[in-house]
Amino acid sequence: MTTDGSTSLAPEDPYTTTFRARVRSIDGRAVTLEETYFYPEGGGQPADRGTIGGVPVADVQKRDGKVVHVLDGPPSFDAGDAVEGAVDEGFRTYCMRAHTASHVVYGAGRARLGGHGYGGFDIGEEGIRLDIRTDASASDLDPLALQRAANEAVWEGLSVEWYEMDAEAARRDEEIVFNLGADADVGDTVRVVEIDGWDIAACGGTHTRNTAEIGPIKLLDVSNPGADLVRVEYAVGPAAIERQLAETESATRAAAALDTGLDGLARRAEELIDEKRSLEAELDELRERVLDARVDALAEDTHRAGGHEWLVGTVEGVDAAGAAEYLRAKEHPGDIVVLTGGEGSTFVVVGTDGSVDANELVGRVTDEFGGGGGGTAALAQGGGMDADPDTVAEHIREKGGELF
Repeated sequence: MTTDGSTSLAPEDPYTTTFRARVRSIDGRAVTLEETYFYPEGGGQPADRGTIGGVPVADVQKRDGKVVHVLDGPPSFDAGDAVEGAVDEGFRTYCMRAHTASHVVYGAGRARLGGHGYGGFDIGEEGIRLDIRTDASASDLDPLALQRAANEAVWEGLSVEWYEMDAEAARRDEEIVFNLGADADVGDTVRVVEIDGWDIAACGGTHTRNTAEIGPIKLLDVSNPGADLVRVEYAVGPAAIERQLAETESATRAAAALDTGLDGLARRAEELIDEKRSLEAELDELRERVLDARVDALAEDTHRAGGHEWLVGTVEGVDAAGAAEYLRAKEHPGDIVVLTGGEGSTFVVVGTDGSVDANELVGRVTDEFGGGGGGTAALAQGGGMDADPDTVAEHIREKGGELF
């Protein structure tokens, strides 16, 4: 089969990776051939790699109706010469597996979702992204169940076929999904890829002849990247095996560290989470008791200033939010309670009985020592001050009555 260089023969015959063709034109490093088996970038599939006339191919694009090969260096041949083309077989195989796997994963996903449509596709070095347009949520897809279903299609060795079909007839067929990118040429006919009993879609990429050639499929993530989209990310073949081995190694090391086996890892993790929550609850209780004791001690040394009873002092082991929560939950032991603290960045929390505006008092303190803050008339806090907590507390004790 020959062409005028306007169409790549790769989709029709993806297993051919070496060929001989005559050079049609040369423009700098851009070369067109009378026929080519290099796949130009498009539809989410990257351009093939390889050599033409022994010169590495840096990129392959469809431009002005022609397949243009951009060489990595100056060509060592002239227009009209017959040259050897060699497509990188390993990368071609990876793309064939990845693209066929997209139909397998899509088929598994569409069987589990309501309305569906093609939302996007991209083959990357480490994994593949497939977007399904649907009203469903990512939470509607069980990743492990989806992975199992996809791999069942692989080990069943389903036949993969591709053929031309009338474009209008294809669009009328509700079973055919159009996996064609915006840059795809759609004429009177479209190329349809069908996996026997599993999925059927209009698609121009390179594919394997049997799903068994895909190799294992490893789901990496299922998410909602935007409105009406569910994104499935996965790896195939050797990359899937490497990801699975890495996960198994991590799980084995975690199990060993927790003195259990892989079968008991989840249970042991749940036990540790429960223990952590229990310890955190105990720690919160101890912190509250320490804070109670500190505030009780400060309450024995309140002072009057500006017609109000002031309780002022420093606290430890609690941040501004914790101190504010404490004052919110406790009955104030004075008209005005001022607690300062912090390591590296001093904070102040003010609680009042309503006779004084706590927010205004915090503003006066941060005006003096820097930082900022805010809150309500009954409870406010500030932070980022340039003085240590003791200095701030002492200033408020001395100047409290003058702050209003």
